[in-house]
Amino acid sequence: MTIRAGLVGLGKIARDQHLPAIGKIDGIELVAVASRNARGDGVNNYPDLDAMLAGESDLDAVILCQPPQVRYAAARQAILAGKHVFLEKPPGATVTEVEALVALAQANNVTLYASWHSRYAAAVAQAKAWIAERTIRSIDIQWREDVRHWHPGQPWIWEPGGFGVFDPGINALSILTEIVPEAVMLLSAELEVPENKQAPIGASLKMATASGAAVEAVFDWRQTGPQTWDIAVETDQGSLLLSEGGNTLRLDGDVQLKAPDEEYPAMYRRFVGLVAERRIDVDLAPLRIVADAFLCGRHCPTALFED
Repeated sequence: MTIRAGLVGLGKIARDQHLPAIGKIDGIELVAVASRNARGDGVNNYPDLDAMLAGESDLDAVILCQPPQVRYAAARQAILAGKHVFLEKPPGATVTEVEALVALAQANNVTLYASWHSRYAAAVAQAKAWIAERTIRSIDIQWREDVRHWHPGQPWIWEPGGFGVFDPGINALSILTEIVPEAVMLLSAELEVPENKQAPIGASLKMATASGAAVEAVFDWRQTGPQTWDIAVETDQGSLLLSEGGNTLRLDGDVQLKAPDEEYPAMYRRFVGLVAERRIDVDLAPLRIVADAFLCGRHCPTALFED
């Protein structure tokens, strides 16, 4: 069976990642797009999810790429209409609303998939296997990028529920919670919030694994030039560096794997498999760390930022 899918929210990430990925994967076909401001090529177009559900009676699945603040209502509507749901990351604005969606999907026997694209970076699985045979001493995360490049003209990211710098930072946390074979807990956080914004532009997190290994992370949205997406792990048997968002792996300084980004095609293969079995895949560990940072973090006002 080929999944007939409709996509909601045709912004930068949908055009750059979702559309090309769907085109590469067997078992799923994009038949409709719902967007207030854009139109998809070669598919039926609708102004919103209501219209798309009304106009596509044989739709199997809905892919939600809107801002997280509105994702819960859309996901709930799609699930109640009997559709399988693919959630772009982060899966929602709060932990509680995503937990409610899981219960609703279970009650309606449909797939709910909370996608964490960075977990599908080429070197993540190999890094996880290497770490599993060692004792972690410490982990250092540096996740620095240019918000003006990656989120041009997107004011929602600076509003409550928009996550600010945690929008990319949660990608690092999704890798962290995948490769570490035990819980990771937040100890403290400092959040740099521009005076004219409501979400952080920078964040420093101190964490620890359940067995006490130190984990530190720095997220910054003000880096121009080359971008930095690095996770360095020190163990009792050598060091590991995941760079380029998880697509390059170095062990004790030597490159072991360097591969192109194929994260989104891998996620859609996963989604097709989940739908075939009507299974749910929702891991909230990365979102919980972000929630803990907002709950316990010290807010540090910083300079005005114009994007």
